[in-house]
Amino acid sequence: MARPRKPLLSRDLIVEAAGTLVDAEGLEAVSTRRLAAALGVSGPSLYNHFRTKDEILDAVADTVSARVDLSMFDEGDGREWRAALHDWAHSYRGALSDHPNIVPVLARGPGRRPAGLRVADAVFGAMTAAGWPPAQATRIGALMRYFILGSAVASFARGFVDDEAAYDPADYPHLGQAHLLAERQREVDEGAFETGLAALLDGLALQYEALPKA
Repeated sequence: MARPRKPLLSRDLIVEAAGTLVDAEGLEAVSTRRLAAALGVSGPSLYNHFRTKDEILDAVADTVSARVDLSMFDEGDGREWRAALHDWAHSYRGALSDHPNIVPVLARGPGRRPAGLRVADAVFGAMTAAGWPPAQATRIGALMRYFILGSAVASFARGFVDDEAAYDPADYPHLGQAHLLAERQREVDEGAFETGLAALLDGLALQYEALPKA
């Protein structure tokens, strides 16, 4: 019997096609019609694998979460909690920076997504193992997510145009160099992330030192 010309439709193929579409055009571009056309199948066939568009987007989001390195939270890794959070934050931001259009879905929380839940479980487990009270460990996980997701939503530097005339000193006396920010996007945005992360971890370290000692 002749072999099929195209691979059989699967969840992985649907998620890959949806992820490509999200990266290229954003969340609103994803529809069963667009995905079916990209995969060369009929629209209803997608429902054999996913019930809704939101389920597809959840699966795309989870593939991004799965790219986040969690090895620093392993029991035998040896990194103390601050270093582990620092290294995890960079890995998490790196994964999101490669796929910024999916960030709004990730911002809803892990829900039932396996990879997202593994991230939350790893952070909480490492913080409680380091001596943080469970309630505070939960807040740390939330705080880190807010900061990392926020840093990946958009570029601060690209929010300014490269037209010097747009920032008239008469109106904006402190933005005389703002037109230069866009061309320094990486330097500005990565520097802001590093500055914020250091400040966040410094503040947590002070709280950690103030914890009652067992």
